[in-house]
Parts: sequence; structure tokens; C-alpha cells
Amino acid sequence: MSGIYIHISFCKSKCFYCDFFSVSNLTHVEKYISALKKEAVERKEYLHNKPVSSIYFGGGTPSLLNTEQINEILEIIYAHYKISECPEVTLEANPDDVSINYYKEILSAGINRLSIGLQSLNDTDLKLLNRRHTSAQAMKAVVEAQEAGFRNISVDLMYGLPGMSLQGWEENIEKVLALNVQHISAYHLSIEAGTVLSDLLHKGQLILPTDDDSLAQYKILVKHTKEKGFIHYEISNFALENYFSEHNSSYWKQTSYLGLGCAAHSYNGISRRWNVADINTYIQNTDDRKNFYEEEILSEKDKLNDYILTSLRTIWGTDMNYIKKTFPEKYFKTILKNIQHHLMAGNLIQSEEKFILSDSGKFISDAVIRDLIVV
Repeated sequence: MSGIYIHISFCKSKCFYCDFFSVSNLTHVEKYISALKKEAVERKEYLHNKPVSSIYFGGGTPSLLNTEQINEILEIIYAHYKISECPEVTLEANPDDVSINYYKEILSAGINRLSIGLQSLNDTDLKLLNRRHTSAQAMKAVVEAQEAGFRNISVDLMYGLPGMSLQGWEENIEKVLALNVQHISAYHLSIEAGTVLSDLLHKGQLILPTDDDSLAQYKILVKHTKEKGFIHYEISNFALENYFSEHNSSYWKQTSYLGLGCAAHSYNGISRRWNVADINTYIQNTDDRKNFYEEEILSEKDKLNDYILTSLRTIWGTDMNYIKKTFPEKYFKTILKNIQHHLMAGNLIQSEEKFILSDSGKFISDAVIRDLIVV
């Protein structure tokens, strides 16, 4: 199986925490879609004719597209790729862009899963993040999606925000769970260079929560989702049974994926590619059939580190038998040695020949993974 990611690089405004590539000038949308379609045709060999089980519109803000534009892109993909019988087709949506009529239209166009960017159901948080919607709009966006017929809805949440109390975070989660969604992606705020929040932090105008507060918020998240039957199948992702994200899982299981659009990344087990992060260059080069991406051929060490980085984030864990059979023995011995400290510290759990992050290990996963990466 394989997946296709489609990056819609446009936003009406920039969120204060976001460092993803996007532009606010919407005049190039039609030219951009034309370029996307050309790229889809030209790069169809990258997936080696593997069936596509996931198509994902990400951004940016894909919900800025109208139904006709979504149809154009999907028609090209269905015409040039081998699509599985029941693919997961996801569209990221901002609450202030959508309506029940829009939902009905995109459902008819073939979108069968939504990822709605709530981030918070607290208006103070939303203003801090420079989100365009209110908490009321966020809840309405979910309810109307359900009324329109969507039965597979994911929402994004953020914790570790400045000024967020434990009570406020708990209320956030309870409100989201009451909406009866099938999937939750919850991310701790990360301050990225070049963002507005980074500037505020450096000016001393932003106070971040302590590590203890962040850990307490994480524990509240895990507790409440578990009580409602959600499976914590990846560090930041929680889903009801049979609702794991096909798109997200493709990254963690080394499934090939093709990224279309500005700044999109691709992976096929042999190489990684990343497209130019410039709208004008992307459009011009696709028109002129010039190169618009860079490529890295993966070494054995790259492939091993990719496997550790992705597999250890999941409930399926890192399979040492797979490492032993697939990679040079010296790498296997190095990892086995470095893993012992985290086993003794309780950060990792051994299940037969697999190593899985414990609940405490998940919160410090970056440090654990860093110790296991082969340099």
C-alpha cells in the first residue's frame, strides 16, 4: 500500500505557532492547482504502482478549496494511480471556513474523513494562537460535519500553552470527547524559530508552563481518552477501534507516500524527496517541466534510523528481530546496548522481541529515540 499527500499552501492568515510553509496571497490558487495536477501525472512512477490506500489534503488550509477544485485534483489522482477499493480520503478543515452545505458537497466529491483544526475550545487560547475561529464555531464545525453525514472525524488539540491551567485543559478534553469524534491528535506546543510566539518568548512576553505542568496535562489527556475507549496508538494520536489514521500510520510503518505541492515531502523506501518551498518557483518549474525538488538516496543507516524514529512512536514498537535480519549486525548490537538504560529506567517495555515506550517514556520520547539513533 501507499499514500498521497497534497499540500494546499494557502492560508487567510498565519497562526502564531505555525512554521509550516504557507502564503496568504490567494491569487495563485488556480495556477497552483494546475501545477499540482501536472506534478501528479509526472511523478506517478515514484510509488512503483503500489495501491494507494490514503489520500490526504493538508496545509496550509485545504478547506479554502471549493468542491470543483477538490474534484479536479481527485480526478487526476484516480485516473493515474492504482487506488484501493475503499481509500481513506481526508481533508483538513478550519472551523471558520466550513458549513453544512460545504460538508455535503465535499462528501459527495469523495472526501470521507475530516481533520478539523480545533486546537482549543477556549477562546483565550485561540486568541493567543491567532486562530480565526471561536470555540463556538469550533463545536459547530464538528456538529455540522456529523449532520452532513461524516462518520470519521479527527480533531486537533494543543496543550502546554502559556496560561493553560490543569482545570482548563481538562475542561477542553471533556468538551471534545462530548462531541463524539472518532480520532484526536493532541500536540504539545512547540516554539519554532521565526514564529510570532518565538519572538514573544525572546522578548520575555510569554511564560511557558513548567515540565511538571506539561506532564500533568499529558497525563490528564491519556486518562480521559482511555476512559472513553480511545486507543493511544501513537505518541500524539488517540482513536477509537477501527479509526486509526491510515495517512498517519503510513509514516510510522515506512509505507511509501508521495507528496504533491509546495514544500511537500515524499518517501518510497529508496529515497526522500522534498519540493521547493516557493509558490512561484513551483508553478513555473512544473509549467516548464524543470526540476522542482531535491532528493536524498537513503543509506542503510538512514533507513535504520527512520525505522527507529517512526516505529518507536507507536503501540507496535520497534522490532529487534526485524533490525537483526535487515541491517548490519554492528547496528543491532549498538541499539541493544543503548536500550538497556531506558529499560532499567522504565522508559521502555520489552514485549518478546519488541520494545515499546512506556507511558512515562512517551512523554520523553525524543530523548529515548535520540539515544537509539545510530550515528
